[in-house]
Amino acid sequence: MSENKAFQVKEDSFFSSSAKASERKVRLFSTPGCPYCFTLKEFLKEHNVSFGEIDVSEDEKSRDYIIEKTGKMEAPIVEIDGEIVVGFDKEKICKLLKLKE
Repeated sequence: MSENKAFQVKEDSFFSSSAKASERKVRLFSTPGCPYCFTLKEFLKEHNVSFGEIDVSEDEKSRDYIIEKTGKMEAPIVEIDGEIVVGFDKEKICKLLKLKE
């Protein structure tokens, strides 16, 4: 039972407003050859933000998810703790990740 509690606390930290950028749950929806996707990936790496990357040109479920959430089929799209950002909106991404830029 104590293992369960430890996992729950860890999971909750993803959604804590005081969580560091490296602790946030970040997913990047991208396509190959997209220059803005590449730039966003480099930006996240430079700021030590771990993220999962999903190629929406190959993953139909993720593509449908993005279209459902945004009404658009664009790339890049980044999801930070459940908050969707369409395009490389540096200001909004920095705000959500609490980064100084």
